Amino acid sequence: MNDALDPSAVARQPTQRRAKDRFDRILQAAETLLTEQGLSGFSIPALAERLGYTRGSVYAYFPTPYAILNELVGRYLVELEAVFFSRAEELRNLGWRDGTAAVVDHAVAFHNAHPAARLLILGGAVTDDSYRAQERTNQRLGELGRMVWYQGGLLPEGPPDLTTLAADIGTACFRRSFFEHGEITPAYRDAAVAAMAGFLGPYMEAAVKPAARARRKAG
Repeated sequence: MNDALDPSAVARQPTQRRAKDRFDRILQAAETLLTEQGLSGFSIPALAERLGYTRGSVYAYFPTPYAILNELVGRYLVELEAVFFSRAEELRNLGWRDGTAAVVDHAVAFHNAHPAARLLILGGAVTDDSYRAQERTNQRLGELGRMVWYQGGLLPEGPPDLTTLAADIGTACFRRSFFEHGEITPAYRDAAVAAMAGFLGPYMEAAVKPAARARRKAG
């Protein structure tokens, strides 16, 4: 996610144990501050005051607030990836339509359980760097989708990047729900499933028909 980002938007990763502990405490406090105050109340001075740290001790790891936000997004994506990877075989065995619904359900549960993640991933980009980070987020979500939707080669690899586009569509439904309701509601969950399935369906059907004809001829 850090490729092409301004260095000021990227955290400086510590190497020593004590520094890593401080780094993690800063991120934990940042998550709490975001949950309580939102982006409008988030700043490094406010974060330093909450922790009882000097501002310089926060800037040592995070040159700007966006470095904190991007680091948090990266961590949230690792958590979300872990959810999908732990269920990869189950999702593949469901078939692409049921698998799509299951992916959406897992994503809904994750976002609704993590208010700060919901804010950062669904809230929209606020700078050029955060826009690029957001686009990389959707690419990673698309990569996760390939576990379910690629189906052993039935989906063409692109261009276009079908699974990332499907992730974009689902995320758009989530964002609208977040904007209107502050969370992902059942109605918008259903809209995400329908929109993603409607987009992927023609590609899947176009790939399945020749494969089915080949199996009939071989039989």
